[in-house]
Amino acid sequence: MPFPASDAPVTLDRREGPYGEVVLRRRGDGDEKVHEIIANGCFLMDTSDGRSERLLVDAAYEAIGTGNVAPRLLIGGLGVGFSLAHAAAMPSWRQIAVVEREQAIIDWHRGGPLAAVSGRALADPRCVILHTDLLNHLNATADRYDALCLDIDNGPDWTVTEDNGALYSPAGLAACAAVLAPGGVLAVWSAQPSPEFEESLRNAGFSAVRTEEIHLARGVPDVVHLAVRPA
Repeated sequence: MPFPASDAPVTLDRREGPYGEVVLRRRGDGDEKVHEIIANGCFLMDTSDGRSERLLVDAAYEAIGTGNVAPRLLIGGLGVGFSLAHAAAMPSWRQIAVVEREQAIIDWHRGGPLAAVSGRALADPRCVILHTDLLNHLNATADRYDALCLDIDNGPDWTVTEDNGALYSPAGLAACAAVLAPGGVLAVWSAQPSPEFEESLRNAGFSAVRTEEIHLARGVPDVVHLAVRPA
């Protein structure tokens, strides 16, 4: 969505946390209003579209297959809430858990400016927000999921913080596989394709590895990397 050059963003909140600085900004007003999340000076996402976040969830669901009638979903990264809101609008998910390590982002959704996106989903009894680091949760939980959707970075080759790279390492991908039920799907959003990450997924024991493009009105397509934990 284009904005006039004079339309400077308005900072609504700025927090320093254990992983650095997170900022919520607003551009425009009324129907033209868009909220942006900036982490450590890096643009993460905004509320201008949401198509790629929704398609991330759709791609994971379609990859599960029709045999699973009540799948369980884990989303890594709350962001602006589009993935959560879209998943909650689908009656087929039995359980929807979202892991978010930034308390500020959770606050912006619970009664803050982003409640307009996620409020209905957060009122859904199937949905829960887990305030923790994703990799810590993967290594500690005994729960098993049928789909794991990751949207915490701009992709495996473009992480928000350096320590996020551990998630895409062999040990991190092994942790992802461990929380998936047999036949479960890992879906990873990325601003650009990564053949190296595809190879990492195969080396981690995933099957049916592929990359789907998400065509948007602006710029080059986003992509979703998909992989299946063998049954």
